[in-house]
Amino acid sequence: MQEEQHNPRIAMGKATKILRKSIHTFLQDYQHFTSVVALIAFPFSVSLLISQAIVPSSTSSLLPTIHNRLQSLFDAAGFPPSSQFFNILTHKLSQTISSSIFTLPFTLTFLLITKASIIQSLNSRKNPSFSSSLSLYTPILITHLCNSLLILSANATVFSLLFIAFNFLEGVGFSDSPNTLLFLSASGAVLYSIVLANALIICNLALVLSGTEESGGYLAILKACLVIRGRTSTALLLALPVSLGLAAIEALFQYRVVRAFHVEGKLGSSMVLEGVFIAYLYSILVVLDTIVSFMFFKSCKPSSWEIECTDEESGGYRNLKTALKEVS
Repeated sequence: MQEEQHNPRIAMGKATKILRKSIHTFLQDYQHFTSVVALIAFPFSVSLLISQAIVPSSTSSLLPTIHNRLQSLFDAAGFPPSSQFFNILTHKLSQTISSSIFTLPFTLTFLLITKASIIQSLNSRKNPSFSSSLSLYTPILITHLCNSLLILSANATVFSLLFIAFNFLEGVGFSDSPNTLLFLSASGAVLYSIVLANALIICNLALVLSGTEESGGYLAILKACLVIRGRTSTALLLALPVSLGLAAIEALFQYRVVRAFHVEGKLGSSMVLEGVFIAYLYSILVVLDTIVSFMFFKSCKPSSWEIECTDEESGGYRNLKTALKEVS
């Protein structure tokens, strides 16, 4: 496990193997997964793509209000208003929060039911009934709510560290240096990206774990943290292609539908059909993302649940299942 963490080739090899297995699993039961996409995941995808088109150009007070609140919070915390990093961060955060509010009903229903159905199907090796999939909805919902608190905590932690760093520099008289400000902003961007990426990976793994074990909440997040230990590189490599694919489809929707609508000034039938097809592609990637997370969890579970947490100084071994029982 430690060798995987420090050897990029091993992590790349394991990530490639898991991706191949995930795609093979998807193609093996293509009809079931595409029906899940068409019936359940599709409304969430549509709402997300539309929200990213409506929210930035909306005349409502939601986006400006959130943006102004965040800007006031950063100014009160002592972050330099001239920093381009914080200006971009404030803008992106306000857009993300506004879009999340817009899609919240679809996330708590269609997205989570989709994940429950996929996990149930992969876990039981057969196509589950809708009622059996709904039995996993409650633990996944509870874990999703806890995941939201984890994301908020991750953001708060990074902002607290940046607040301490900027105020320390102001105390020693380096806050006015452009080079120092640029270096700290770049470091903050890297730190924020790393922390947020790890938090999102843990959240996805916790959802899979809660669906597999039918127990949700903070304990699923704790178990996910233990499972991912020593495998962060593999998890990041697995998350990268799916994230790039989702971002590419979002950009395609903006270019082919939103841009065309602003140019022509009306919504034609061909534009609607193209938007439906793009949303369908987005839904397929949502399903693939869940399958990849499930396969990654399964690849971790045999070694992490049954083998060891090694104490190098004493040479002893400690069963991880026992450790989890002690925590719970």
